Amino acid sequence: MMQILGESREQQERFRIIANKLLNNCFILKKKDETRNDYMFIQQNQSMFDEYFLPIGYKIDLNTNFGVVALINTSGHGRMRLKKSESIILLLLRLLYIEKSKELRLTDDVVIAAEEIHDKYGMLKLRTKPMLDKTTLRDCTNLFKRYNLIATLDRDVTVPSARIIIYPTILFAIPGDNLTGLYDSISEKLTKYVNGGEVNEPDQDNEEDADQD
Repeated sequence: MMQILGESREQQERFRIIANKLLNNCFILKKKDETRNDYMFIQQNQSMFDEYFLPIGYKIDLNTNFGVVALINTSGHGRMRLKKSESIILLLLRLLYIEKSKELRLTDDVVIAAEEIHDKYGMLKLRTKPMLDKTTLRDCTNLFKRYNLIATLDRDVTVPSARIIIYPTILFAIPGDNLTGLYDSISEKLTKYVNGGEVNEPDQDNEEDADQD
């Protein structure tokens, strides 16, 4: 590993750990307790991360408004294709984030109940799978937690009252020019699902080749 951040082995080791978190999880959040210090470290040493990642085809996108660090693959590779159910749940989470955030300050957490996902899903009236089952919801939340898109506040996410935090990283998984445009785009994608069409997006990135483009 290249020499970085002076001669401090402790700082070099911290850099290594955080760089691997970016590769594995794509996003790092300021407002999440477990990653707040990592976010601050990247903010203070962004040029070092750029120096490390740019030669291997990545760049650091640090958004101070939302407190999000995203690792982007500049070549557009490294995407993991989601299952149809995962794509739908991700889109619904984005819709809920946008709707809820309109009522909150930027610094407030967006918290929903699991039943709100069920309600949104049920409104789609999908022919092949009209109701969201517990296994699908549990698997999807576990996947999205891995990429720091959400967090669960209760042990059993399948309980209707179970609380879920939706992080602002949900907006960076597929960026939009503005919230209104993103809302309309997501609604259009969901309509295609209802009509039986295939939607290539959203694609979430895997742990080896992270890319939010």
